[in-house]
Amino acid sequence: MVLAAEITKEIEIPDGVNITIEDSKITVSGPKGTLTKTFKLGKASITVDGKKAIISAKFPRRKDKAMVGTIAAHIKNMIKGVTEGFEYKLKVHYTHFPVTVSVEGDKVLIKNFLGEKHPRIAKIVGNAKVDVKGQDITITGIDIEEVSQTAANLVLKTNVGRRDIRVFKDGIFLVSKG
Repeated sequence: MVLAAEITKEIEIPDGVNITIEDSKITVSGPKGTLTKTFKLGKASITVDGKKAIISAKFPRRKDKAMVGTIAAHIKNMIKGVTEGFEYKLKVHYTHFPVTVSVEGDKVLIKNFLGEKHPRIAKIVGNAKVDVKGQDITITGIDIEEVSQTAANLVLKTNVGRRDIRVFKDGIFLVSKG
């Protein structure tokens, strides 16, 4: 069995993006905003060298290699978020009762789903922005975790339980990610 002495991942930092590192806290700032995350590094270390972020671990075990890859993926998503942003598109579908969706503060109200008298309420996570136009819902933001969790909250709130899903095809469904 041969152990690798060191594993490294390099990430290119585009123009207009700034990365700062304080212990295990990483801050990425760009044209669309600033994101901050704290990681449990273990044996991994993060350095910024010019226009490259380098994540490395010396004498890594399997979980150390996984941690290097995970941190690299998070930093790539943070860079993409502050430069381009994330957008999820969802569609409201109903066959029996007309469903109306509206945004009130940090909640999305789903009214008349399957003819229910009380609205179903889905939470908007963090700074994600929800835009409803007719039957189309667009969720945008710079943090992929906030945007995707808000989309998941909407989809899960319209889960049809204890009914035949071949007949009751109502719900909110994810159409595209970008």
